[in-house]
Amino acid sequence: MEDKKLIEDYELAPVPEEKRQGWLKQTMVWIAGIIALSATALGGALGSGLNLNEAIIVSVAGTFLLSLLSALCCIVGAKTGLSTALVSSFALGRYGSMAVSVVIAISLFGWFGVQLDLFGSSLNKVISDVFGFHISPAILMIIGGILMTLTACIGYSAIEKLSIFAVPLLAILLIGSVYMTSKSFTFDQLNAVPLSQDPLTIGMGISSVIGSLAVGAIIGPDISRYAKSAKDAAISSFLSYFVGYAIVLIIAAILSKATSEVDVVAIMIGIGWGTGGMLVLIFAQWTTNNTNIYSSALGFSVIFRKIPKYMLTIIAGIIGTTLAVMGIYDHFIPFLNVLSVLIPPIGGIYTADFIFRHREYRFTNIGNIANVRVLSLANWLIASVVAFMTTPSPTGFGLFTITGASGIDAFLVAFIIQIVIGFVQKNKNATIKEDAA
Repeated sequence: MEDKKLIEDYELAPVPEEKRQGWLKQTMVWIAGIIALSATALGGALGSGLNLNEAIIVSVAGTFLLSLLSALCCIVGAKTGLSTALVSSFALGRYGSMAVSVVIAISLFGWFGVQLDLFGSSLNKVISDVFGFHISPAILMIIGGILMTLTACIGYSAIEKLSIFAVPLLAILLIGSVYMTSKSFTFDQLNAVPLSQDPLTIGMGISSVIGSLAVGAIIGPDISRYAKSAKDAAISSFLSYFVGYAIVLIIAAILSKATSEVDVVAIMIGIGWGTGGMLVLIFAQWTTNNTNIYSSALGFSVIFRKIPKYMLTIIAGIIGTTLAVMGIYDHFIPFLNVLSVLIPPIGGIYTADFIFRHREYRFTNIGNIANVRVLSLANWLIASVVAFMTTPSPTGFGLFTITGASGIDAFLVAFIIQIVIGFVQKNKNATIKEDAA
């Protein structure tokens, strides 16, 4: 009984009110999920391709848009207490939701493999530099995969506890890094450092920031279903994306300027943190990858309802770890990028649909969900096509741009179309009622 209680995660039911949390714990979970080696690498790239003023503008603008996107999606999760896969079933129908679940689940356990690859290679470098002996990255990936899968098996409670431990360490590392840098450089000196790679435009930078976490924002209900209220969900979205993520990107850009490096290992060594700093960031990789495999298992739970979520998590963890060991980073990135383009429209559809049909978004109504909502599925197709048209090659066609960020483009197109669908259906239902009267 205790074992079942330990792994109970309400994957196919609303999270009970007594299990809900305020904005502070939600923010800790989000920040732990956001901060990873890939985030510091992106900040380093911004610092290498922009001057410091521009990197700050890009970080603030990109994370503000991300926080808006996240807040919209997280509010739906908090209101319903349901996962992204279950929320999408109201908007797209039972079978449509299964298609959504497949796309999200495969994409996320694929990215789990990519992040695990980065985890293994980074830890290998630290061990080699400090202790002078070699442990195969593949072995480190397997060990990391087991640890990450284990905490994801337990579910949100394990992720929350790991996050509460990790976030203060990350804060100390980042604040300490800025302090150490400030002893050697002024802001003006850092702003004047020559670019160390091909220059970026501000638009390209903002697009990169949004694209880096657009999928995470869309699957926000997986975390925000544990929020006490929509207000708590919205506050945690802004604090984690607009404040937390922006600070990480800006600090990484500052460190990149100070060390003239982009590689995060070289940056940590360059400012004197060395092993300690890298170990904290590698630990952050653990907390981030938990979320990937956790949300992947939630998606699979909607398809394989009779298989316990912890079993689905183990299966996804084994597949993701295997992909990492096989070198997913070199072979599957284009495929994962394509899947990632398909996810932002889903958020636009369910947030717009929720505006019109929020009273129907109740678990007690889940048995009345249509098998297919044709107009919503058509919307997903249209918005996805637009996303591919605005996504640069080789992932997309790069025919034109709307906002400069294909994830936002897809979300907005899907949201607007769904609003139109909502108005048409509302007027149609009103007409039917008038005729009946």
